[in-house]
Amino acid sequence: MLHLTALGWCLLALTAFVGGFSKTALSGAATAAVVLAALVLPAKESTALLLVMLLAGDAWAIRTYWRDADWRLLVRLILPVVVGVAAGGVFLGRVDDHLLRRTIGAILLVLLVVGLLTRHHRPGRVEGQLYGGLAGFTTMVANAGGPAMSLYLLGARYGKLAFLGTTAWFFATVNLVLKLPVMISLGMMTRPVVLTGLALVPVVWLGAWVGRLVVARLDDMWFARLVTAFVVVSAFYLVLA
Repeated sequence: MLHLTALGWCLLALTAFVGGFSKTALSGAATAAVVLAALVLPAKESTALLLVMLLAGDAWAIRTYWRDADWRLLVRLILPVVVGVAAGGVFLGRVDDHLLRRTIGAILLVLLVVGLLTRHHRPGRVEGQLYGGLAGFTTMVANAGGPAMSLYLLGARYGKLAFLGTTAWFFATVNLVLKLPVMISLGMMTRPVVLTGLALVPVVWLGAWVGRLVVARLDDMWFARLVTAFVVVSAFYLVLA
């Protein structure tokens, strides 16, 4: 496993808890997990470790919400997401990381404003594919695919459970089928990183369990408000970090 101080382990445990919570409650909370992991480890190690945690959270989220996904939407998003992830892989190696993050944050803020101004209009298929491509791109370059998907699903008036079920399957597929092979090919999934991630899986699942309890007490209106708030925080973090 990775050699860490006591403080480092505490921060990673908090990262794991927040990552699990984001999978079953508020996906935007994953941004906080990204920040916490980056405080402890270099960029590549923190990204790889976070993916191990998120995969564990994906498993719990699917177990919890597996019946609630919108499969027609997920099938429609396959191509744009693959294109988005591929584009993210290209830009990741050629464009300054800080510039990319700020650009993504600015795009999210613009989309948020547009969504508020057109809140009585439900996005169509073309808009859904654009959001899917953006989600694939942002999850590849900044582990920030959640806000883009959240904006689309909120605009499409998805209820709480349909929202969580669809995002659970969406990110489980993206993380396992697209991101994991890329990180393995880049040599980022080292033995110490994987073992450390596996050691923190129980904490991830604890966070996911707590997230499920919290969501059960929220109605659709408050759920939408909190998701929107996390999108705003995530966007500003990307712009200002």
